[in-house]
Amino acid sequence: MRWGHHLPRASWGSGFGRALQPPDERIPFLIHWSWPLQGERPLGPPRAFIRHHGNLADSASRFGRHGQLFPSASATEAIQRYRWNLAEWFSRLPREERQFGPTFALDTVHVDPVIRESTPDELLRPPAELALEHQPPQAGLPPLALSQLFNPDASGRRVQTVVLYGTVGTGKSTLVRKMVLDWCYGRLPAFELLIPFSCEDLSSLGPAPVSLCQLVAQRYMPLKKVLPLMAAAGSHLLFVLHGLERLNLDFRLAGTGLCSDPEQPEEPAAIIVNLLRKYMLPEASILVTTRPSAIGRIPSKYVGRYGEICGFSDTNLQKLYFQLRLNQPDCGCGSGVSAAPAQRDNLVQMLSRNLEGHHQIAAACFLPSYCWLVCATLHFLHAPTPAGQTLTSIYTSFLRLNFSGETLDSTDASNLSLMAYAARTMGKLAYEGVSSRKTYFSEEDVCGCLEAGIKTEEEFQLLHIFRRDALRFFLAPCVEPGRAGTFVFTVPAMQEYLAALYIVLGLRKTTLQKVGKEVAELVGRVGEDVSLVLGIMAKLLPLRALPLLFNLIKVTSLTPPPASSLPSTPSCPCSHRVPCSPLAPLPAGNCCFLHRRQACPLLCRSRNSIVSVPPEVVPRVFGRMVGKSREAVAQAMVLEMFREEDYYNDDVLDQMGASILGVEGPRRHPDEPPEDEVFELFPIFMGGLLSAHNRAVLAQLGCPIKNLDALENAQAIKKKLGKLGRQVLPPSELLDHLFFHYEFQNQRFSAEVLSSLRQLNLAGVRMTPVKCTVVASVLGSGRHALDEVNLASCQLDPAGLRTLMPVLLRARKLGLQLNSLGPEACKDLRDLLLHDQCQITTLRLSNNPLMAAGVALLMEGLAGNTSVTHLSLLHTGLGDEGLELLAAQLDRNRQLQELNVAYNGAGDTAALALARAAREHPSLELLHLYFNELSSEGRQVLRDLGGAAEGGARVVVSLTEGTAVSEYWSVILSEVQRNLNSWDRARVQRHLELLLRDLEDSRGATLNPWRKAQLLRVEGEVRGLLEQLGGSGS
Repeated sequence: MRWGHHLPRASWGSGFGRALQPPDERIPFLIHWSWPLQGERPLGPPRAFIRHHGNLADSASRFGRHGQLFPSASATEAIQRYRWNLAEWFSRLPREERQFGPTFALDTVHVDPVIRESTPDELLRPPAELALEHQPPQAGLPPLALSQLFNPDASGRRVQTVVLYGTVGTGKSTLVRKMVLDWCYGRLPAFELLIPFSCEDLSSLGPAPVSLCQLVAQRYMPLKKVLPLMAAAGSHLLFVLHGLERLNLDFRLAGTGLCSDPEQPEEPAAIIVNLLRKYMLPEASILVTTRPSAIGRIPSKYVGRYGEICGFSDTNLQKLYFQLRLNQPDCGCGSGVSAAPAQRDNLVQMLSRNLEGHHQIAAACFLPSYCWLVCATLHFLHAPTPAGQTLTSIYTSFLRLNFSGETLDSTDASNLSLMAYAARTMGKLAYEGVSSRKTYFSEEDVCGCLEAGIKTEEEFQLLHIFRRDALRFFLAPCVEPGRAGTFVFTVPAMQEYLAALYIVLGLRKTTLQKVGKEVAELVGRVGEDVSLVLGIMAKLLPLRALPLLFNLIKVTSLTPPPASSLPSTPSCPCSHRVPCSPLAPLPAGNCCFLHRRQACPLLCRSRNSIVSVPPEVVPRVFGRMVGKSREAVAQAMVLEMFREEDYYNDDVLDQMGASILGVEGPRRHPDEPPEDEVFELFPIFMGGLLSAHNRAVLAQLGCPIKNLDALENAQAIKKKLGKLGRQVLPPSELLDHLFFHYEFQNQRFSAEVLSSLRQLNLAGVRMTPVKCTVVASVLGSGRHALDEVNLASCQLDPAGLRTLMPVLLRARKLGLQLNSLGPEACKDLRDLLLHDQCQITTLRLSNNPLMAAGVALLMEGLAGNTSVTHLSLLHTGLGDEGLELLAAQLDRNRQLQELNVAYNGAGDTAALALARAAREHPSLELLHLYFNELSSEGRQVLRDLGGAAEGGARVVVSLTEGTAVSEYWSVILSEVQRNLNSWDRARVQRHLELLLRDLEDSRGATLNPWRKAQLLRVEGEVRGLLEQLGGSGS
């Protein structure tokens, strides 16, 4: 199988001159695979290896013991050195794999894809219709295990050549790579020698003659000593030819002559043809991998067995893969943080339930490559994110792993990139779906996009190859009830990615653009000839205006290069107002365009014929059309990002997690009207594709985005974001806006667009590690202060606080309520308060289990802080110990003005001690002590202390002050209303009943009708809260 192309596609065998040495035994093999060069190590497998669904070790008894064919010591040593070097080369992972650590290493676990044996008759049948091409392999056909590839066929004949074929993403490359590593570590005893060749590497050699021995020696230097023994190896020699579609093979004798000498120089394609003919090394075994469209390049009489790689057609294989991958120890991306086992188990269970429900994800994971993408996405969503990694880069890297170096047809002279063809066709389908807000496509929709603009036989042939090799990679049959016969993109986000790619590549052309471009080209071709004819006529007829007109068209129809790329032109010393043309060098003796009599005699026939020439009319009009198109695209993108219908959706990261793991709860009834499709990732992917890193990767795939186009698109987007980005957004939409900037990866762009942002309200958004990274990356480098940062109910943890530290330092008001922050988080809060750049004035920590230990750390921070004036510790579990600690250390801070320690379970003694300390504090003005476990006498003492006339802090313990309503009654009741569902209902009900009794007593003790009316109003509010809690309110 293949989680993308793990094999480097070019030059598999370069650099095989050194022998590998063993690693330090203290380094776990799971973590260290490329061993340092010191000492020697045995050839056996260094640890237990998990493998499922096939092992070639079962066939070891048929081929005898190792080393029988190479008995000499020098040959044995050369083979061992070759094994070591080959293992080191094939165990190297691409950067996309290394960034995920051991969890995503092939050698950690491996699940073989299903291989179904097929016959030449099946391959010769006419291609099926579109709907049938997406069907899984027929049920009832037994899979072909790896140990059975070279078993005798049904008639008992020995199989020497096996051809494995599969569409893009089924796992051909990974299967080959795994077989090579198995042989290197002695798990493939059927063959004494295995020689892999990359057909892409061979095709790059061109027609230069080279012998088979030279090919082997150039790529695998240690094999020089055993080359003379290759002919004697017989069936114990295995050649692996990977990616046969890259070679143009001609099996006609007139095209490729016979050659049996491995030392005879021939074209590389001729050597491969004679190997497959069994004319050169006739006893050798050959394994070929190819795409379905290239199967016919090898005549069937030279093939002993065909095997179709069907991917994970069994859901149990998909579940097994995810269980093995997601349950591996995580490297933590170098941050020392790893996912908890409970979290990994929860992810596996949710994913397994989604697969068992036969949802669309099961159809997507039919291809092993998409299993890799699912794991990479879950790793991005739930593990610490490496610096610079974005969701767009994951999808771009995913396509690079599968399509890097892939051409649509190696026999076609255009050498068209397979990814470029997919961007043009599948991107068109994806964009039409986004613009019409649909994710389901009929066969007519698909064929309409694939066959649009096809006129020649060569174009039809390219379409046929794409349908056979890659269409299944992008589209899957819909498995939802009532959607039979329709197709969807393999994963929902792929539709939005391809639609964004279609736009940023400039493949979408309006009718006006197409017509304008054709007119400009036509005028450019015809204008010169017409001008010449009319110039000749002008010598005889007084029609000097006509040459001027057509010369104007001819000159201005040439589209000039961008001004930034043009060399500076000399200034014109003459009196004409027309500048010198930058389109051509100035002829000698002529200072400006009007004086070019030799270069353009029709323009300067006489001084009276021309007054002034407005330059570049046609290009300017065409450029305006292109500019308007970019502005229209930017407008559509921004409107999609700020659609009011999506304001109360989850953020896009949570939506992606739900699409992979499934949504818990009852399913929608089939008769219910369908929900409106959401495409919030489309504008985000557009921004991500414009980043420099993704543009570089896309250029490798044959989809280059010009720097000028990227700049103009970015300017159009910034212009629209500057207008619409100033509105106040709901928390989830604000996070999506920040995520767009994170994907764009341009700090200067983000700083300019977000310069007007003053309030960061993310209340209620579940702040996972990746979301904390997004916010910190986008806003951490800003310079202007944030008036308020609201992170209430965000499920923050200490790691999230550390990640968000650059943003928290810019906040003036910081809300961290309802986050389950404990004493450990107070260490980070202490560091925040002690930072020399801290400018927090209001800190809300209510409804967090800080406890007394946490308050001790906070007081250390407050002792060295000079900015905090308002501190809320409401319902933080302080108890008597916490309030006494506050009372003892309150004087260490001299700027605090308001302190809220309500609802902390403190008794009379601790509350009174804190109240007295507050009265003596030089700056404290208000102390909240309501909802604590105070007796009637204690409340009365606190009222008397707070109402003393000598000044000091006011103490709020009830809704009343004497016989009047407290001016803070609305603050108290609003806190109760806000936390009614999270607090202990019985405890809150008891406190409300005490407050109601105080109100009734105060109302009975006063004769002032105005005060009675106020007390009655507050009593009504309290009774309403009691009724919400289930009390009588009486």
